[in-house]
This record gives sequence, C-alpha cells and structure tokens, in this order.
Amino acid sequence: VQLQASGGGLVQPGGSLRLSCAASGSVFEIYEMGWYRQAPGNQRELVASITRGGSPTNFADSVKGRFTISRDNAKNTVYLQMNNLKPEDTAVYYCKADIRRWGGQPTYAYWGQGTQVTVSS
Repeated sequence: VQLQASGGGLVQPGGSLRLSCAASGSVFEIYEMGWYRQAPGNQRELVASITRGGSPTNFADSVKGRFTISRDNAKNTVYLQMNNLKPEDTAVYYCKADIRRWGGQPTYAYWGQGTQVTVSS
C-alpha cells in the first residue's frame, strides 16, 4: 500500500492550494483519512481528518474556516482545499490513512511522503 500526495507549491498570502492524496496497492478498505503538517522546528500536528462516511472532523483551530477536507472513496483519495493561506501555514503536509489490506489483514496507519507548502510574497 502506498499513499501519494501532490499539490503543494509556492503561493502568495491569501492564495489557495488543493492537496490530493491517493492510496494504491492492496487496499481493501480505508477508514479515517487525514492531513497533518510539520513546520521546521515544530512537531507534526493534525490539520484535519475525515471519516469513511465523509464527515469532516478534528480541524485545527488555526485552519477553521479556511481549509476544507473531502474524500472520494471510489478513487481512494483525500483532498485538502486550502484557502486564504497565511505564511504560518508553511510546512510539509502529510496525508495519513487507516487502511485494511486484502486478505484479512489488520488495519494499519499509512503515511504519504509529504508535500511542501510555502506561503510567501
């Protein structure tokens, strides 16, 4: 199983980016999916998560009202729409998914490789 994140880049303050993260491989079912971020010198923090049924949960206070999380179960993909970006949003963004593989395997947490988001003028 692999998670491939994409969509990061350089954007000016007030701009928008949309991150995507697709799971591939021997995926039987995906439960909760989420986005985390880690800025230099800081611990990794939860940005937002979403249930299998599509209910967003656990938004960080700093992104409420600006970021939206969604998912497409048919594509095994989770999205993070980031609007009104601020310099303090600069970080490496990681996706995470709780995945059960085919063959009666237990559910494990998988992480994507990270995508850099830089907000700067």
